Amino acid sequence: MKIVKLSLFVKVLIAIILGSLLGLVAPDVLVRIFKTFNVLFAQILRFIVPLLVLGLVTPAIYNLGKGAGKMLLIVVAVAYVSTVFAGLFAYGCSGALFQSIIPIGDLSSGTVDTKSFAPYIDLKIAPLCDILTALCLSFMTGICCIYIKGQALRGFFDEFGEVVKMTIEKAIIPLMPVYIFTMMCEMSAAGKLAVVMGAGVKVILTGVTLSILYLIIQYAVAGAIAGKNPFKCLWNMLPAYLTGFSICSSSAVIPVTQRCTLKNGVSEEVANFVIPLCSNVHMCGSVIKLATTSVAVALMMGTPISFPVFLNFVLMLAVATVASPGVMSGVLMTSVGLLESMLGFSPEMTALLMAIYLALDGYGPACNVTGDGAIALGVDRFFKKMD
Repeated sequence: MKIVKLSLFVKVLIAIILGSLLGLVAPDVLVRIFKTFNVLFAQILRFIVPLLVLGLVTPAIYNLGKGAGKMLLIVVAVAYVSTVFAGLFAYGCSGALFQSIIPIGDLSSGTVDTKSFAPYIDLKIAPLCDILTALCLSFMTGICCIYIKGQALRGFFDEFGEVVKMTIEKAIIPLMPVYIFTMMCEMSAAGKLAVVMGAGVKVILTGVTLSILYLIIQYAVAGAIAGKNPFKCLWNMLPAYLTGFSICSSSAVIPVTQRCTLKNGVSEEVANFVIPLCSNVHMCGSVIKLATTSVAVALMMGTPISFPVFLNFVLMLAVATVASPGVMSGVLMTSVGLLESMLGFSPEMTALLMAIYLALDGYGPACNVTGDGAIALGVDRFFKKMD
């Protein structure tokens, strides 16, 4: 018989439904067993994220040194600014909107009378370093490797990156639906399910809307620079958007994005350089999704995020996302350490964010690849003027 392989999206949906239903009837003993797995998995996540940064950000930085000088610097700078602005745009819009549609503090321990479950074993796994230390070490090592041509060091980090990717793809990602299942079961048993389900739908719809609005802003700017109709250019990118939405990967959509970009009149040389590069450094859609979800989770827990704190977070997140194309659900994985270290998220808040984030994964990559076409449009016009 042919084995049917379910996508991560489908597995997460099944985990949410089964966990929600089982939590209504499960005895406390079973919920505590699930809680034990939940706590252990959260510790493993906290351990592996700094290693992911070291193994994937470091090669990404020294590989950028192989690029084409001035165009490389311009594209990376524009992609970084776009990613940061996307996060701030989502923070401002979702923060203002959620104040009126999200039940603030309804999941905090002091607001509702809910049961709590303690794990049978609370194992502590200390990470080798925190996320900011890993980022600093990755930058120092990656930049120095460009100048000293350290082939041995590059070889080590290339292989170490493959070890980390294999661990994520073979162990962490397959267990993530189980993690979400146990979390949903606990929340259902504790009487918090109605708040989570109602808010989750609102968060997803808000994220989709904000990502589309941000694409309109991007193409309005790019169209003004290139002297082209922004809505026609955006329409030409529709195949890339739909492909990114369906396969949930920025890197895998590169050929489709290139064809759509060429249809907008971008030169082949610029398209062939900008699109593959932006697929690794431009994560505007994923950051919008993460920002929207993190703001909602913080409000539900009664701990809203201040602007200075979020600004520091998104500045670091835009750097960390260069590692994300190397692993499935990369932006989510690379953000876990920053969520806890900079936004003060607890493992429970992180698990809830993962459930909402993964419930509709496609619109983030779809926005990413469509936004890459806007950057290519502006860069092409800029270099034509220089010529």
